[in-house]
Amino acid sequence: MNPIISRQQQPEVIVNPVTGDRMTILESGEAYAKIRFDLPPHAKGSPLHYHTQMSETFTVIAGCLKMEFGQKGNWRTLYAGESLHVPAGVHHSFHNPCDQWVAFTSENQPATGFEQFIRGMYGLAIDGKVNHEGMPTNLLQLALLLKKADLVIVGIPLFVQTLLIGMLEKLAQGMKVERSLVKYWHGGAK
Repeated sequence: MNPIISRQQQPEVIVNPVTGDRMTILESGEAYAKIRFDLPPHAKGSPLHYHTQMSETFTVIAGCLKMEFGQKGNWRTLYAGESLHVPAGVHHSFHNPCDQWVAFTSENQPATGFEQFIRGMYGLAIDGKVNHEGMPTNLLQLALLLKKADLVIVGIPLFVQTLLIGMLEKLAQGMKVERSLVKYWHGGAK
């Protein structure tokens, strides 16, 4: 049996009730993960960010996905059948500018904590613990999830993010906040 393949016969579909996004985990592992995302028309997507170690390859299945890539203001629109590889350290964001749904896959390497990050974000939304944009209202949970995703938001100096996330992570560990997220990591969010 291939250890990368998802543990389930049918791929698990999770709906974010706040943003309307859907995700389907197609393949799961620490070295590699493949997740399908379906975003409703005009969905906001993600802010400009990068990952320090993880690379991502976005492949559009249906609709169009607008991506900011490399630097602020450098936009590219991907259509069905088109892909964009984003190496670690490269700035990127995405959203759906179209009047129809967009479906795309995100392949992540290495994917060490990315699945936990996205499951945590969707799980907290399902449980009503996010704001109107889908961001966790508990800063300690947010810090733990950002750390899992190896995610750095562009526009905030790296040393400030590293210091802030590090302090919040230590506080969260001391308060055992991770316990409130573990249920999402094992398929608890439906």
